[in-house]
Amino acid sequence: MHLGEEIVLEGEALVEKVVQAGRGGFCYELNGAFAHLLTALGYRVSLLAARMVMPDGSLGIPYDHLALRVETGQGGAAGAPRSWLVDVGAGAHSLYPLDYRERGEQSDPAGVFRIAEADGGEGDDLEVFRDGTLQYRLEQRPRELADFEPGCWWHRTSPKSPFTRSLVCSRPTGTGTDRVTLSGRKLVITDASGKLERTLAEDEVLGAYRKHFGIALDRVPEEPGAL
Repeated sequence: MHLGEEIVLEGEALVEKVVQAGRGGFCYELNGAFAHLLTALGYRVSLLAARMVMPDGSLGIPYDHLALRVETGQGGAAGAPRSWLVDVGAGAHSLYPLDYRERGEQSDPAGVFRIAEADGGEGDDLEVFRDGTLQYRLEQRPRELADFEPGCWWHRTSPKSPFTRSLVCSRPTGTGTDRVTLSGRKLVITDASGKLERTLAEDEVLGAYRKHFGIALDRVPEEPGAL
């Protein structure tokens, strides 16, 4: 969005962008592309709508976030079918799938997660916690990728969207909380030795995208406020 390019919520187009073009994306794109891959590999995948928790504790807009429920196993000799919460587009989320039916704590290199029945939610909504803090509220009704178009449009255009207020590229780099983040020209690398922060010169930004994220751009994305 910071390059002024259209976002197409269609499975093959998302795989083309993320995999073939070596680009990033937000939850609709990353989980949408991953769902397309998992489906092609024979897994049963449901797209689920979620609402992220805002800094003030309120919930985001409807279709604020896209997560996946993935079914594995066929029963019998292949093992009993199991359901997993899979989310590769929620920023600092679990590195491994979470057992969808488990209501106790689940340890992961990124923290301790828990899936619980929503307190006062609608219907059979679930809540996902990380280290005791609510991350998002999850609907269980399967959706289609096109259902997320309004949320995608809002996040691309609204001045209240976190994506229009900041320019961030981030990915985990190993186990635990190891991560590299480029926010505008501020590069933050967190690993076992601690946290390194540095403000890049303008002519270093494109190289940082290539080195740390494998993203090759021909121009620097526009900073919010310059759009």
